[in-house]
Amino acid sequence: MSLFFPRKIFNQEVTVIQKQQRVRINEQIRVPEVRLIGPDGEQVGVMPTREALTQAAEAHLDLVEVAPQASPPVCRIMDYGKFKYQQSKKQQEARRRQTIIQVKEIKVRPKIEEHDMGFKLKNTRKFLAEGDKVKISVIFRGREIAHTDRGFKILSQMSEALADVGTIEQAPRLEGWNMSMIVTPK
Repeated sequence: MSLFFPRKIFNQEVTVIQKQQRVRINEQIRVPEVRLIGPDGEQVGVMPTREALTQAAEAHLDLVEVAPQASPPVCRIMDYGKFKYQQSKKQQEARRRQTIIQVKEIKVRPKIEEHDMGFKLKNTRKFLAEGDKVKISVIFRGREIAHTDRGFKILSQMSEALADVGTIEQAPRLEGWNMSMIVTPK
């Protein structure tokens, strides 16, 4: 067991290292010739890799392989540290703009009273206003499962009351001891 465990960790570390070094820079580029793009974005042309490396060194910048699948591979003269920094900033901005839709759950019983139903509807409206999906579940216990018609009645009342703020994504259905439906905001 102890011999197998370190190998597993080692293999995971190797894949992490491989994922980080997808972009080859400077001496890591080992093809005979490359298509070069200058530091200002102009096309320089196809040239030997050594010559491209000397041009990058003269400009005090890095030679970065931009399109390795092209024939010949496309390389660009740029500041690699600045490029990595800009890429990480773009990823952070994309994560910040990403909206995460949560599924909130409201649980009711088949013998729910009028006031309690109003309270649950108020919370459901609040969740839908915040942009979250809501799963409304009717939970049956014991002999209550014989009265599934009450569950359908409760869910239909709730769907009618929420018609102005939400739409039914999943119609009411019985799953074991629970009957549920999903409502999404309009």
